Amino acid sequence: MVEQELIRAAQSGDRDALITLLREIEPAVYKTAYYTLNNEQDAMDAAQEALIRIYTKIGSYEEKAQFKTWVQRIVTNICIDKFRRVKPTVSIEEHEMVFEGHDSVEGEVMRAYTREDIDRAINLLPEHHRTVVILRYVQDMSYNEISGCLDLPLNTVKSYLFRARSQLQQLLQDYQKGGAL
Repeated sequence: MVEQELIRAAQSGDRDALITLLREIEPAVYKTAYYTLNNEQDAMDAAQEALIRIYTKIGSYEEKAQFKTWVQRIVTNICIDKFRRVKPTVSIEEHEMVFEGHDSVEGEVMRAYTREDIDRAINLLPEHHRTVVILRYVQDMSYNEISGCLDLPLNTVKSYLFRARSQLQQLLQDYQKGGAL
């Protein structure tokens, strides 16, 4: 959680505070970009563009909204713009299996495949559903924060999430029955 004093110091021209602030938010910015664009290089570009925009626009941030919501709105808008410009591609080489625990290799491989299946299913969702799923489940934002970030009514956010979960459930069930994602 970014402290308000750090934000205020950055807004008042304290360069060190601004650099510290950007370093603190960089992982969350990249995470949103990566899950939205599903491509490491595009995510790095979008994250960099978002951090530059935050750097240049920090003075325009008003405490009406949470800082986290303001940041996520910036990165989400940049990603949506990039997504509209370029049709995303999926490269098998970019997916790495990450072994988190000390379970059996078979269990780890199955979890990696399940994770890839979920990622593919999320990428099949319509853009507005995919965006709310990423903000809710990857960035762990509340419904109200998502509403503020995307400038949508709260009930619309809830509706999008409900529909997205239903679509994901159907996609994953179809896949388990032998379909393809």
